[in-house]
Amino acid sequence: MKHARILVIDDDPDVLTAVKLLLKREVNEVIADKNPENIPAILSRQPIDLVLLDMNFKSAINTGNEGLYWLNRIKSLRPEIPVIMITAYGAIDLAVASLKQGATDFIVKPWQNEHLLNVLADSLSHKNGKKKIHKVQIAGTDMIGESDVMKNLMHKITKIAPTDANILILGENGTGKDVIADMIQRESKRATMPYVKVDVGALTDTLFESELFGHKKGAFTDARDDRAGRFEAADKGTLFLDEIGNISLQQQAKLLSVLQSRKVIPLGSNTPIPIDIRLLCATNVPLSALADESRFRKDLIYRINTVEVQVPPLRERGNDILLLANHFIEKYADKYAKAAPRLDKGTAEKLLNHHYPGNVRELQYSIERAIIMCDSEVLLPEDVIFSPIEQASKQIMHEQDAYNLSEMEKNAILKVIEKHNGNISKASQELGLTRTALYRRLSKYNI
Repeated sequence: MKHARILVIDDDPDVLTAVKLLLKREVNEVIADKNPENIPAILSRQPIDLVLLDMNFKSAINTGNEGLYWLNRIKSLRPEIPVIMITAYGAIDLAVASLKQGATDFIVKPWQNEHLLNVLADSLSHKNGKKKIHKVQIAGTDMIGESDVMKNLMHKITKIAPTDANILILGENGTGKDVIADMIQRESKRATMPYVKVDVGALTDTLFESELFGHKKGAFTDARDDRAGRFEAADKGTLFLDEIGNISLQQQAKLLSVLQSRKVIPLGSNTPIPIDIRLLCATNVPLSALADESRFRKDLIYRINTVEVQVPPLRERGNDILLLANHFIEKYADKYAKAAPRLDKGTAEKLLNHHYPGNVRELQYSIERAIIMCDSEVLLPEDVIFSPIEQASKQIMHEQDAYNLSEMEKNAILKVIEKHNGNISKASQELGLTRTALYRRLSKYNI
């Protein structure tokens, strides 16, 4: 950083002044210019280590896509120079697209100074050949990954976060649904307002009302004082309800009533309190299971699911597994004051081939254990031990799947035999089985 020359191109003089003041003591030189037309001349006459480039200018060139135009010009002239795009909320989709066209990263106005300095340092160290983990970073929250599914997820988040739409976040345990909720909140228009989180799946019916809607003194035995509920505490801000798929039908009815009326009535009171919240919900229950009317009210699904976000399981993220593993190696080597070991080739293969029923959380804990036990410069396959708890869960899931398939096959055979009044020849023909194969199944299921 201290020896770097930074070129800043932005038609807003306030932005240029702010960057120059911030970087004055951090880098060797800051060259600031309002006109992107001067970029080729500047690059030709002096060494530049990094470019900070605005996404949009008032010039007539490629209106609406000026940043992408000048990004491509810079890359054609000096492909080795890292380019960081400066953007506002409205152009985040273009900024995400710029990453595919060669940009190193992007920052959102107004930025946090510490975040901007970190992005600059990472980009310069990457230019100088140091290892850099690819991160999609939004307002200080990192999601490590470069797989297509993660890029698509991040792109979707940049589109929906600034809106006030209710979001339902779906995904298996350990995929990072709470991290996604945090990212959405940080990029929302309510980012500076209250952010309240509740694990509603752990609440009994009585606690559910008291925690969410509040209570008045004397409303029940232990109600010694008035207490505002989580809805009221989140007023003007964001409320995150985790494990929403595990609440009872009675709790769902009460939640739906509040979401429809936008008012809460504390226990022990008859006075409604208006609330203004943005609602985020998360569950590991698949949407198809939620749609079962006997388990979850469809009218509530429509209320909480203006936009649906599906967080992919780790096993579908390819080489992100190794990026995350290296990230956790660095993290826990630093935590336990050890030198960070490198991944052996066999270890990398072991990590890539694991199913990860516990997802990112399982990988994280496995790497932490490995770092604690490892005393060499290389992390070997035997150093990485996956959780026996997750292995047991996986075995149970496989057994359940096998049982369900057997039940389905047995029921199908019974229906076809009944349809043909016990005629085995006709039944086997419809089932696509030989008579011998059908007799084996009849014996297997004691039919």
